[in-house]
Amino acid sequence: MRKITKPVFFIVLFLILGFAYLTYAGIHHYYGDIRHSYIKGVDEIRWGIDIQGGVNATFEPDLDGEDQETTDGMDAVNEKDITNDDMDAAKAVIEQRLIGLNITDSEVYADYTKHRIMVSFPWQSGEENFDPSEAISELGDTAQLVFVKGTEQPASLDDETVVLTGTDVTRASAEPSQDKNTGEQSWVVSLELSETGKKAFADATTELAGNGQISIWMDDTSISAPNVNEPITDGKCQITGNFTYESAKSLADKINAGALPFNLRSTSTNIISATLGEGAKNAMAIAGVIAFIMVAIYMMIVYKLPGFVAAIALLGQAAGSLACISGFFGNIGSFTLTIPGIAGIILAIGMGVDANVIVSERIKEELNNGKTLNGAIELGYKRAWAAVFDGNITVVFVAVILMGAFGPTDSVFGTLLKPLFMAFGASTAGTIYSLGYTLLVGIVLNFFFGIFCSRLMLSSLSKFKAFKKRKLYGGVEKND
Repeated sequence: MRKITKPVFFIVLFLILGFAYLTYAGIHHYYGDIRHSYIKGVDEIRWGIDIQGGVNATFEPDLDGEDQETTDGMDAVNEKDITNDDMDAAKAVIEQRLIGLNITDSEVYADYTKHRIMVSFPWQSGEENFDPSEAISELGDTAQLVFVKGTEQPASLDDETVVLTGTDVTRASAEPSQDKNTGEQSWVVSLELSETGKKAFADATTELAGNGQISIWMDDTSISAPNVNEPITDGKCQITGNFTYESAKSLADKINAGALPFNLRSTSTNIISATLGEGAKNAMAIAGVIAFIMVAIYMMIVYKLPGFVAAIALLGQAAGSLACISGFFGNIGSFTLTIPGIAGIILAIGMGVDANVIVSERIKEELNNGKTLNGAIELGYKRAWAAVFDGNITVVFVAVILMGAFGPTDSVFGTLLKPLFMAFGASTAGTIYSLGYTLLVGIVLNFFFGIFCSRLMLSSLSKFKAFKKRKLYGGVEKND
């Protein structure tokens, strides 16, 4: 505590202000009309359907005898050859693409009777023309599935580590398996390979048996990385693990999706109108700025210097929440922000205000109990920590449950909580998931900005002679 020097306040202040500016504006390079973003700003946030609207598209298999434009050169099929498993696989690949694009405000339905896949998702960030045909191209062609030696993603299909592609898998299915020693039943994913794939897989598993892995990639996402226990030469293998039926079937669907015997074509697209619209989004932004200013003024009037520091910390927390949504950080893609997601940001900031109020009150109490200024600040943060932690960790539990119940089924939280929330439908997945995400991010940032950064700034300010007066921290001046 005593090692914190005067310049620390200015360093933290300028870092927070710089971070807030970059979060808002981003860093871009223009080449003609083409913009390349080095750091994404708030204008690149992908807004949910409820705020900006989106597109509804229907996909159907490319059938024999139909002259329709498709996304690649795969052969058409006869409708009677399409099974429910094929439709599940088609649904899985579209869901995987949406998740890969960080589009969480989406709905995907499979019509097994008419062999159709219906998809609804929001417009891209910065979209102005609202062209449905252009929007669905974002989902791309049929997924590219590859089996690779090791766990690193191959640079291309010609990479020497590539063992198989999706066309080498003739069938993947979820099947029960019984342990010979314990008798316990579990689920595995069984694969059947083509003749070409059989030989390539035999060579690779012989090479890696006992000391290697073969990872399975769909587009840019690793969906499994099983260990190779023994050579597999008969073209049949199993992926084992702690699978339930649902998780095994989900993986099988994704593998089958990379080896679909037919291509999907878009048969209809429609524009979905926003329930609120652009005007409401602007109104919410203005209301948020006004509310933030009013809260900051209130904190400074009531808690004086700790309130001033709290306002700076809240600015950092708000900027951090927007950064995690816009794709500011290179390893975190742009997140779909819905109205409940905005509510999550506001609630998290409210928890940040609450944390700073608790700390400020504790500092005031310690000062009035006769502690020195430095001692009051140190004890104030120390004794307020338990209350702040307890209040915030309970909100973290709520956020995790929301993300597990309404998020992608193969996410960490979704996998952990799926047995408890199988009854929930997918229609509200995007909007509620956005609430859980922004709430979780905001609470984590509250610990960093509201506790760590504010403590650094306040301790630094207390070293200045002008800020050593106890009344600036809510205390009563001692009589000499």
